[in-house]
Amino acid sequence: MKLYRTTLGPIVEANGIFHPITTHDWDTLLSSPNLHTIAHAAVNNSVPVPFDPATILSPALSQEVWAAGVTYFRSRSARIEESKDAGGGTFYDRVYAAARPELFFKATGRRVVAHNQPVRIRSDASWSVPEPELTLFISPNGSIVGYTIGNDMSSRDIEGENPLYLPQAKVYDGSCALGPCILLSSDPLSPSTAIHLEITRNNHTAFAASTTLAELKRDPKDLASYLFRDNSFPNGVFLLTGTGIVPSDDFTLHSGDLIRISIDTIGTLQNRVA
Repeated sequence: MKLYRTTLGPIVEANGIFHPITTHDWDTLLSSPNLHTIAHAAVNNSVPVPFDPATILSPALSQEVWAAGVTYFRSRSARIEESKDAGGGTFYDRVYAAARPELFFKATGRRVVAHNQPVRIRSDASWSVPEPELTLFISPNGSIVGYTIGNDMSSRDIEGENPLYLPQAKVYDGSCALGPCILLSSDPLSPSTAIHLEITRNNHTAFAASTTLAELKRDPKDLASYLFRDNSFPNGVFLLTGTGIVPSDDFTLHSGDLIRISIDTIGTLQNRVA
């Protein structure tokens, strides 16, 4: 089942048929320990409704968005390269191998854009990239109950200048896109699950690459466990799990670029750069 937040309220999709959830608003629904049961009840008891993709909203309303860094070898290598002139040393190599993951705050709900809404690059950045990421939805009790697609927009020149600038490189209006839905499942996704990124510029492919969850070094349950250490999320929380796709160092996003991120079984998140 796939859960959508729309302008008409929560809608659940099962086998290509869409059903409204009229018993709960979005925050109450996501914070419920019976989320899956409520969705199943809507599928079994409600009248199907037509679905307009134009009504899709971001799945983050009152939920915070956090992110994990350096969870793929490709990300480790990119971070080392971009910070080599700033004294980054072995920091990224050490966090890649450490027991404790890198976790950082990414966005409040109001900063998150939905499928087909524009993402932004910082006005004071000269080297910006999207980061396609499997994103966990974690319930208030710390259990992974669903998955979505995340785009962690990043200013590589700002972070590379000094690792302490990471919040400025990562957190700004329009720096995070989530969607288009939440795949409701408590089961881990297969390691063979593919993540695809395509960036189109002037109707031509400017960059394309793929990876799989087999390349993700961290166990998603372990990431969730660390996030919930001494932290509480009464409405649940989204956690981006890191990227295994980083464009070459000579690539930067331009205004007008179209970013398409697809993850098997979830769908495609599409955003144009403002």
